[in-house]
Amino acid sequence: MLRRAWKPVLGTTVLVGAPTYVYYRYYLKPTRETFSIAIKATGPDGKRHVVNQALPLLTKDEVDARLREQAATHSVARPGGIVWKSSTARFASNDPIEDAHASLLIERDASDAAPPGDYLFFAVMDGHGGPHTSRVLSEVLIPTVAMELASRIRDPKASLSDAGLLAKAKSLVWRSSPSSTPYDSDPTNVARAIESAFTRLDAQIVNSPLEILAASVSTEDMKKKLIPDLSQHPLATSSIQTAMSGSCALLAMLDTSNRNMYVAVTGDSRAVAGVYEETEDGQGVWRVEVLTEDQTGRNPNELKRLQSEHPADEAQNVVRNGRILGGLEPSRAFGDARYKWPREVQDVLNKAFLEPKGEAMRPAPPALKTPPYVTATPVITHRPLSFLPLPEAGAPLPKSALRFLVLATDGLWDELSNEDVVALVGGHLAGVRGTIPKADLPRLVRTTVGAAGVDGKAKEARGRGGKTVEGSWAFEDDNVGTHLIRNALGSGDVEHLRKLVSIPAPHSRRFRDDITVTVVWWEDGREAQAERVTIPQEQAKAKL
Repeated sequence: MLRRAWKPVLGTTVLVGAPTYVYYRYYLKPTRETFSIAIKATGPDGKRHVVNQALPLLTKDEVDARLREQAATHSVARPGGIVWKSSTARFASNDPIEDAHASLLIERDASDAAPPGDYLFFAVMDGHGGPHTSRVLSEVLIPTVAMELASRIRDPKASLSDAGLLAKAKSLVWRSSPSSTPYDSDPTNVARAIESAFTRLDAQIVNSPLEILAASVSTEDMKKKLIPDLSQHPLATSSIQTAMSGSCALLAMLDTSNRNMYVAVTGDSRAVAGVYEETEDGQGVWRVEVLTEDQTGRNPNELKRLQSEHPADEAQNVVRNGRILGGLEPSRAFGDARYKWPREVQDVLNKAFLEPKGEAMRPAPPALKTPPYVTATPVITHRPLSFLPLPEAGAPLPKSALRFLVLATDGLWDELSNEDVVALVGGHLAGVRGTIPKADLPRLVRTTVGAAGVDGKAKEARGRGGKTVEGSWAFEDDNVGTHLIRNALGSGDVEHLRKLVSIPAPHSRRFRDDITVTVVWWEDGREAQAERVTIPQEQAKAKL
């Protein structure tokens, strides 16, 4: 029937095609689909009302382009046959995005007598109150940690300046310790170095405006309590913005020489590892290992710590509604000086840096009495890299091995459970593709729960991230980070995904957060079937 009808249809098109084109071109212009969301707007009476706002709906192709535009995958082959791979993707809700990320490989000097290996660093930063702190951390956090470790390897009591931070780190980090036991072979030593680097860096961020003020005030002015106008100081804006905004930070350091992995968290970003375990039936299972605790007021451990650090009469106010002093959700963060400076200091800095420009600092929290209430001191988890070195060809493989690590800001964990993430990554690395019913994925990618961590997020905030077998998962992205973001925002529900991605800032913050994901995994490059992608050595040293 269709074949018989084709020629008449074609003939009709030839006869009336031109008039039809003119009609549709000028009288029936195609219109973009729209959808509505409820927003608050100021009405004619000056009051805020809930109204429906029509928004243009992106096409599936446009959604795909947006999800993939800030995604990258890198690979580097290292001695011993191992190939390290990483995929990073991020998707903005804020404008500009307040998340950031960084990575670095520091190669062991070939002339070093110690075992061969590298330091691989990966970090994600979740900014709040602006992008300023997270952007600074993306530039300096990894070099600061590397430099601190380098100074302790050279001399455990040494303290080096920040000048030439990255260059010094690369030149010093592999110098042999005078001790018979290398300093960085002891996980306790390395954890102390990471903790010191985090806390010292935050002190520099928070104290920078105070140092500018101190250097600009004469002795006479101090006696007279005169506050200078520092609004035009070349470092005024950057220093005050970096101190006043804030950022969580999650850093993973893989030391392949000593076969150790360290994960340091300040805030509520989360790290989850996928450990593959052989089973008697030959199917294998992924053990979900949560390597961090969400550091918020909803975490009982954090609540107990905060209450112990402040007077008893503040016990009921130090955390309210799961937030620090009722305002800030993470209990640990870089910056966030409103929770660290005394009220009097904030008043002086406001007058020196902002008032001359007609601007004003956000007021100190009303309940602020005995700051600081927020710390950048990280909690550090250590795990051995027991799969290194890779076994010789023909040798039995380990029954259990860490195969991948996921670092992500809380925007991902608002939407997906730890088990979801491990199953989605495990399935992706195994080659699963297409649309998979959620009820079927546990059969295709089996998981079991290991270390569970502490979930400090408020699930009622968005009502997602819970366990459900309804709907489907989408396996259609090459970048595994983008794969996770797509499934966090819409899974296999294309229409829901289109709507969620189409909502612009600032309205989008009611529905989704900034999301940044880095997935790190390894492959045996000696295997004939291993997919290998290499990049120039110079680029590999700078970024995985």
